[in-house]
Amino acid sequence: MSLAKKTIFISGGSRGIGLAIALRAARDGANIAIAAKTAEPHSKLEGTIYTAAEQIEQAGGRALPLIVDIRDENRVAEAVRETAERFGGIDILVNNASAIRTTGTLETPVSRYDLMHGVNGRGTFVCSQACLPYLLKADNPHILTISPPLTHEAKWFSSHPPYSIAKYTMSLFTLALAAEFAEYGVAVNSLWPRTVIATAAVLYELGGEGMMAGGRKPEIMGDAAHAILTVPSRLWTGKFFIDDEVLMAAGTRDFAQYDAKRGEPLITDFFVEALPGMKGFSH
Repeated sequence: MSLAKKTIFISGGSRGIGLAIALRAARDGANIAIAAKTAEPHSKLEGTIYTAAEQIEQAGGRALPLIVDIRDENRVAEAVRETAERFGGIDILVNNASAIRTTGTLETPVSRYDLMHGVNGRGTFVCSQACLPYLLKADNPHILTISPPLTHEAKWFSSHPPYSIAKYTMSLFTLALAAEFAEYGVAVNSLWPRTVIATAAVLYELGGEGMMAGGRKPEIMGDAAHAILTVPSRLWTGKFFIDDEVLMAAGTRDFAQYDAKRGEPLITDFFVEALPGMKGFSH
């Protein structure tokens, strides 16, 4: 299947994983709404909603850049209506926007806690609620959330409880919405990377250049998302996918193509166990 003429609403898609997902869909000829706050160039971070839209158009898609703070339910609802009016509906929602700070309880300001939970959990709910009326009318509706597999193991929480809980809230919505809308044929799934992904978040928030070298390019998440979103929506829902497992099942064998720096040992993402030959994430 192809995403040609499908309409995708992506939160936080001006750079990184969200942009990679958008560009892969654009190569099929998809319509893509980029809903993010980045309207002006940042001193350190590349990309705005407008540069993302330009790249989407160059890749073969149609783009609608929208200035959106996904914590603002009124603005989200308005942006979703704009998208549906421009493209004739919405087929796919990608909950990609996320706020991060990997500090412990005593080191995390309450304001940062509120930001992470406002963007991650609340933003996922707000975007899903706004898009669902349109998804229920779509032929092959999907919600894909960039969040980790659910777990009860304390080791994934102990180093950074506020961030872990904020990310797992996104995953809880996958489980809940999948069950709530299963009878209507809306696929609700999560996707998470096996390894660190070489993005600005890794460069400036986590481990700098050294960790970037041990990561994979965002394109692996774009290709994995494409593989999920092109499957009939009634085939699977409520699943927590890992990027390389999805691509392996789809027939990919050359994973070196995704390495940020060839020859460097890969570093697994936190929330994922290290495989043989990979380095575990150092919290």
